[in-house]
Amino acid sequence: MNSRLPIDPSTQLPSIQSFGELNHFLRSAMADEESLQLADGMGGLSVSIEAVLIRLKPPAGPAEAATQLIDLMTTLREHRALVIGLGPAWRGLYEYASYLAALNNFRVLIGQWLLPPVQAGQGNAVLEQDIGLEDFELIAWRTLGEGMLLIDIHEQLLGQMPAESESGALDATRLDRARSWWGRLRK
Repeated sequence: MNSRLPIDPSTQLPSIQSFGELNHFLRSAMADEESLQLADGMGGLSVSIEAVLIRLKPPAGPAEAATQLIDLMTTLREHRALVIGLGPAWRGLYEYASYLAALNNFRVLIGQWLLPPVQAGQGNAVLEQDIGLEDFELIAWRTLGEGMLLIDIHEQLLGQMPAESESGALDATRLDRARSWWGRLRK
């Protein structure tokens, strides 16, 4: 099996075990400029997510990680703007809409964590969602997984596109030959 990811010896499948490994993989695996920009954005997200996860270790909670969550929200917004600005080749992919939805859902989750807790009995107020560290990490991995899938599908489609044909390089000589032939035909 040929893989750009480290192989887990127990499963013989490619694996990434930390957001740092994901960041390294993304920086090394891209071929075209937009893929590289998207990978860099995802790398920035993974670094911010790792910072939040370090701050969220028990007994801490979202209140103790507010600064990192705000930084993550800023990084997420910048990355989302980059995703929205991708070319038409990206926007036509099913995975593009999935990744954009995952980014939006992740942004909502972070926003919920940044809101102050609401007490029961305050009129129409909604109680704060209790989202644990494991759930936050799961949603983060899922979001980045959607992005990796988008990049992978895009890269596969790029690999399937026919390279610039050799006939394009011969256009000038073919044109000269056609003119010569036409000139002889007209005589």
